[in-house]
Amino acid sequence: MLTLAQAQTIMSAAIAHAAAAGFKPLAIAILDGRGAPKLVVAQDGTSLKRAEIALGKAHGVVALGIGSRALHKMAMERPYFIEAATHAVGGSLVPVPGGALIRDAGGAVLGAIGISGDTSDNDEAAALAGIAAAGLVAETGA
Repeated sequence: MLTLAQAQTIMSAAIAHAAAAGFKPLAIAILDGRGAPKLVVAQDGTSLKRAEIALGKAHGVVALGIGSRALHKMAMERPYFIEAATHAVGGSLVPVPGGALIRDAGGAVLGAIGISGDTSDNDEAAALAGIAAAGLVAETGA
């Protein structure tokens, strides 16, 4: 189970990474293994719907059990599948990098993260930094 303390560590480290790298303000959504929200934050200065985009990245990851980089590849290769999957999960699926599964050291899925605000690659880098800071393992689908 992903704890609130772990989610807070992930969020804090992701924001610290972004600040050190000079990223734009981020929105971060962290879901537990069931897909229920554990933590959703938006830094000052994010655009209006960044949190919803972050949630869409995280929802897609946890719903399909693969990182958002793999979802992006699927969207390029099989757009009809991603369109249907988006419908199946209630419309909240954003298939671009910036979302990752959060696993424990044994490989069990604890949850998912989605970040939006900068480039997709930078969003993903912040997510990876946050997950690593919590002593957990990220799966991006790369």
